Amino acid sequence: MVELRKVTKDYPMGGGVYRALRGVDLAIAEGEYVAITGPSGSGKSTLLHLIGALHKPTSGQVLLEGIDLGRLSPEELARLRNAKIGFVFQQFHLLPRLTALENVELPMAYAGLRPKLRRERAQAALARVGLLEFAHHRPNQLSGGQCQRVAIARALVNEPALILADEPTGNLDTKTGDEIVELFSSLHREGRTLVVVTHEPEIAARAPRVVKLRDGRIEEDTHGDL
Repeated sequence: MVELRKVTKDYPMGGGVYRALRGVDLAIAEGEYVAITGPSGSGKSTLLHLIGALHKPTSGQVLLEGIDLGRLSPEELARLRNAKIGFVFQQFHLLPRLTALENVELPMAYAGLRPKLRRERAQAALARVGLLEFAHHRPNQLSGGQCQRVAIARALVNEPALILADEPTGNLDTKTGDEIVELFSSLHREGRTLVVVTHEPEIAARAPRVVKLRDGRIEEDTHGDL
């Protein structure tokens, strides 16, 4: 499903260049659940942003279902992200003036779905994460864990081929974080493909495969027994 071939990513820094990724080769099959770990500055989020078509590599190729993302225009990348990728971020990125239901509807609005269908699918997604009764609450009326569940429902609502999560438990207490990780595990059991960036070893240990980065390179790629 996902393949990176000798990928590098450079960022301007002062008068020079910072190389965040240094020749990464990685393949992720459909249905895998992969945790990306490593110390701060190792390239975890950069890798996720490249997989998610948010950035383009400086060199090398990033392919999603055989599509070379580096060859797509910004408009084509936006359509691909909306159709094929669901994002979950540490900061939730919910719009404060919208209800939980309206936040979940947004990706479908961008995709041009009819209002009635958007409403039905958003309700189903909120029910999937156990929040249907909070559909008409705004983010400031929800706990951090509930906001993250809304964000996950939003990520799921277009039935994406790939779910990407960047430090999804970073702003949550331990108990709530465990509940979110269990939700990811249940999505994996349903056959969904997940890639989760985390700096927490206990969170990474829940994934069947752990890829550890250091200094922009893959240091370890371990398949567990889960």
